[in-house]
Amino acid sequence: MSLGDFVSCTEETKVYIVYLGEHNGDKTLKEIEDHHCSFLHSVKGTTSKEDVRTSLVQSYKNVINGFSALLTPQEADMISGMEGVISVFHSDPNSIKPHTTRSWDFVSLLEGTSLINSGEELPQNGNYGEDIIVGVIDTGVWPESSSFNDKGMGPVTKSWNGTCQEGVAFNASHCNRDVNGHGTHVAATVGGRRVANASAIGGFAKGTATRGAPNVRLAIYKVCWPVPNKTLAQGTACLPDDILAAFDDAIANGVHVLSISLGSLPIKTYYTQNSIAIGSLNAVKRNIVVACSAGNSGPTPSTVENVAPWIITVGASSIDRVFSSPIMLGNGIIVEGETVTPIMRRKLHPLVYAGDVEITGTTTSKTKGKCLPGTLSRYLVRGKVVLCINSRSNRQASMEVNRAGGVAAILGNPFNENEIQVTPFLNPTTVAYLDGLNTILMYIRSEKNPMATLLPGKTLIGTKQAPVMAHFSSKGPNAIDPNILKPDITAPGFNILAAWSEASSPLKIPEDRRVVKYNMQSGTSMSCPHVAAVIALLKSIHPDWSSAAIRSALMTTSTTNNVVGRPITNATGNDGNPFEYGAGHFRPSRAVDPGLIYDATYTDYLLYLCSQNIRLDSSYNCPKKVPAASNLNYPSLAIANMRGSSMTVRRVVTNVGKDNSTYVLAVRSPPGYVVDIVPKIFRFSKLAEKHSFNITVTAQSSIVSRNEFSFGWYTWSDGVHMVQSPIAVLSSA
Repeated sequence: MSLGDFVSCTEETKVYIVYLGEHNGDKTLKEIEDHHCSFLHSVKGTTSKEDVRTSLVQSYKNVINGFSALLTPQEADMISGMEGVISVFHSDPNSIKPHTTRSWDFVSLLEGTSLINSGEELPQNGNYGEDIIVGVIDTGVWPESSSFNDKGMGPVTKSWNGTCQEGVAFNASHCNRDVNGHGTHVAATVGGRRVANASAIGGFAKGTATRGAPNVRLAIYKVCWPVPNKTLAQGTACLPDDILAAFDDAIANGVHVLSISLGSLPIKTYYTQNSIAIGSLNAVKRNIVVACSAGNSGPTPSTVENVAPWIITVGASSIDRVFSSPIMLGNGIIVEGETVTPIMRRKLHPLVYAGDVEITGTTTSKTKGKCLPGTLSRYLVRGKVVLCINSRSNRQASMEVNRAGGVAAILGNPFNENEIQVTPFLNPTTVAYLDGLNTILMYIRSEKNPMATLLPGKTLIGTKQAPVMAHFSSKGPNAIDPNILKPDITAPGFNILAAWSEASSPLKIPEDRRVVKYNMQSGTSMSCPHVAAVIALLKSIHPDWSSAAIRSALMTTSTTNNVVGRPITNATGNDGNPFEYGAGHFRPSRAVDPGLIYDATYTDYLLYLCSQNIRLDSSYNCPKKVPAASNLNYPSLAIANMRGSSMTVRRVVTNVGKDNSTYVLAVRSPPGYVVDIVPKIFRFSKLAEKHSFNITVTAQSSIVSRNEFSFGWYTWSDGVHMVQSPIAVLSSA
């Protein structure tokens, strides 16, 4: 069914997903579809078999048992009460959205290791991801990109159960064509060939485009589509029933890792009615590791997405690269700006503030000076540099200055942020920080004939402390269950260069007719594939590790410090916390040898769901006494609304380091609490040996704040490994 058909359905009839669990393997494909159609027959009365099958949109036949169909709300409600039905929910095309070079070198730098050696050591040890299949669920791919040149690669791995088994080269006829660019960017970050002299428009970020796992096999599943009568920049629809179908196919195809840079703000029915949560649980049961983006709704609290504990949830942070494009004022003062847009010649032009050159009556006190479409006077703007007070990198403001005849735009960021998200504007434009905005405004107000020019931009490496949490990266606490700390980890997702679809343009708007091979993007969509690539390498090195073991290795070896050893900050310059970066910024080479892991099984996740009064597997019965959610064997600890003065939870660690090792505990209790862990020393005699310990958190009533979370850490160390876990605690009133 096409998206056009989807959105043209009557208001009464919509596409609903009916989730039935998983197949038991005793039915043929025809029997499965007949069974699905039987539900439709029962609610559509005397409708013919042909009409019933016409209403069937998707029939999930591989692993996931369910279907999607055109139903009225009344029919959907009737099916929800039928035997064997776990959940029924609307496949809302507006519910799930995409979360939209130097980054891998920066990751090596953050690990405190040599860029010459460390950048290659992990990929080499992981055979560059050879024979590991990473599924990318997104907008498709542009297969002609140089990043996907498959020359020199051998036959497709035998574990692949999809098409192209004969090992032929991938080409347009085999692939889900990407007309957006998002999916191509994501896929090229995970895997692909080295490409020399790759750069954004104007030569910015020029260098060798490298990927995390160059030899992984990429399986592309297209679930996102252009919205009729809208530009790509205005929105892309990712259909939940297509997403569930992609999971079903990916599991059957034999993928090892799934990278999903899509999501939606979770609601109360998240576990039973979110296709990513449901699909990923089925994947994790089969030891497929699922990495998802955390969302781009930050810095507002409780906006983190993809919060299921079986998902590795990835926030976004910056790298140490700046695209410097200073503004020179007529008095010689230089104001720092950033852009990846080719700049005008070095010549001074009259400088005006947008609020002084607007068409009367087109703005209000709240919109004054923002360069909104149709607000600037051609008579007053022509031939001038215009200062717009606009949030971050607004392409509309730049285009409005150009429409009115301005020679260049300066976008002054009114937020106190120390990072600038660059945009490949169509016209000469740079973005200034808040202090620079104030400097320019003061100059305009104090100078009779203010002048300015934008100086040519440069790509600068290592000139700032990084990482810094991106302002857009969604934050905790987890809105569905704050007893599971999310996000899990952070990775590079700010101003990332990767391959782009030549069927799209850098800005994804009709006015932009440029065709590029590489493009700069920011978002947790970009950080997620960084982690997925490392997961692929870890799977190659440790094929017997579970999904939970890999998450544990990534989290407990991460760092909360930047490249100069100071705490990671957020975009406003304040110290970050686990609700922003989870356990910290990932350090891939250290995750290979974490020492200890916190493992969990599919059954553990079903038991966790019992604590949420949810049953997603009809074969599993919840015990009479259900452990609290905080007892899930997770690499972090969150206790929300702690009742009483204390609470005790249990954790189990497994030795994956070396024989005859001793681990000693260190604790930094959250302010207002005392954390006591027993025992405080572990002695392991062999690999795979397990030890359990109890964590008791006690509130200090005279100190604790009862309306906000408090953060701490506990660490196990044998002198070589540092196995660190964050703590977040909130007492109830």
